[in-house]
Amino acid sequence: MSDSDETTNSDEGISQPQQPYSVAWPKPLSPVSVKSSRSTAQRWSRLSLLLVAALVGGVAGHFSAPTSNYSFGVSGGTPGPALLPSGLSIPALVGRVTPSIVSIDVKTSNGEEVGTGMIISSDGLVLTNNHVIAAAVTGGNLTVTRSGTTKSEAATLVGTDATHDVALIRISNVSGLPAVVFGNSDSLVTGDSVVAIGNALGLSAGTPTVTQGIVSALGRTVTAASGSSSETLSNLIQTDAAINPGNSGGPLLDSVGRVIGMNTAVAGNLPDGTNAQNIGFAIPIAKVRALIPSLLKGGVLSTHHAYLGVEIMTLTPSLAANYGFSVSSGAVIVSVVNQSAADNAGLQAGDVIQQIDSFSIVSAQSVADALQHFHPSQVVKIRVIRNNLPETFSVSLGISPN
Repeated sequence: MSDSDETTNSDEGISQPQQPYSVAWPKPLSPVSVKSSRSTAQRWSRLSLLLVAALVGGVAGHFSAPTSNYSFGVSGGTPGPALLPSGLSIPALVGRVTPSIVSIDVKTSNGEEVGTGMIISSDGLVLTNNHVIAAAVTGGNLTVTRSGTTKSEAATLVGTDATHDVALIRISNVSGLPAVVFGNSDSLVTGDSVVAIGNALGLSAGTPTVTQGIVSALGRTVTAASGSSSETLSNLIQTDAAINPGNSGGPLLDSVGRVIGMNTAVAGNLPDGTNAQNIGFAIPIAKVRALIPSLLKGGVLSTHHAYLGVEIMTLTPSLAANYGFSVSSGAVIVSVVNQSAADNAGLQAGDVIQQIDSFSIVSAQSVADALQHFHPSQVVKIRVIRNNLPETFSVSLGISPN
């Protein structure tokens, strides 16, 4: 979906997105070194760690005379933990989840890059972003450091998917590892509380950074870039939880510690040079889970997939009531890409997708899940509700842009 800058389709009453956000991957970053001479490749503009303080007024010419008999109040009370809406404290959540988080390091002849990963099986499978481990595909040395340790461990590539920016790696020769628990990203609503954990700024492997925020928006479409590489990702979770270089591949958690997204991108400078504030993006975990079986088959997956060419959003009962839809679930087409497969077949903004061949469509994510089962040029039947009446279209699927 789009940013809050929208135009409205007066015929259908559906907001249509303008061009996707342009954002940056908070990703393979050269580790920040405070007291180290280790040489690293700089993939980002120079990062300055600033001590923020204010000097108020002029500098005094002398010290004032000492004054005695001051009395200071001292309390032995223990600071209280921050609490989430679930009643779980953030320290408890962090203690539960961080053993399943790893820092990822890829060394190449040009330097070193770092990111974050999530352990998803006891035998060492780790989920992360493709752009975090991209250098390992071409020969970079891949290692991980588990949270709470300082020892790096060898890891190998299992499968990568550049189009969806998801990858699996495996920690070598391990067993009995704690794994993250996946939540239900399809049930998220704007305003839900979230926590992000990751190797922010590469400050210290094994000691991840924790930030808290809310779900700021759902269904965002962004174009993420770093250097000469770019990709467009859709149906993302937007959050104001701080996400920084090095967080990529780490979890976005719900208020009980279940993974509902993979932190992937952060908004940088706007076209006028203004810095964006507190706008980060995560891939919904439902989308990631759908890709895992293909990743487990190994290798570099095809960079082109079946493509419909629509911007969509999940139809909720409240949305159905607001716009007078006769159905309360499905995927609403918000806009159609010009000359795409959907456009050529006659699909329109305002259509509610109900079925793609034999796959029932109950959400925006289920459209993406269904398309995983088809290939470019394959003809599928798509049933929609248009003007509260069912219609079926034959669609020759296109090739996803890269």
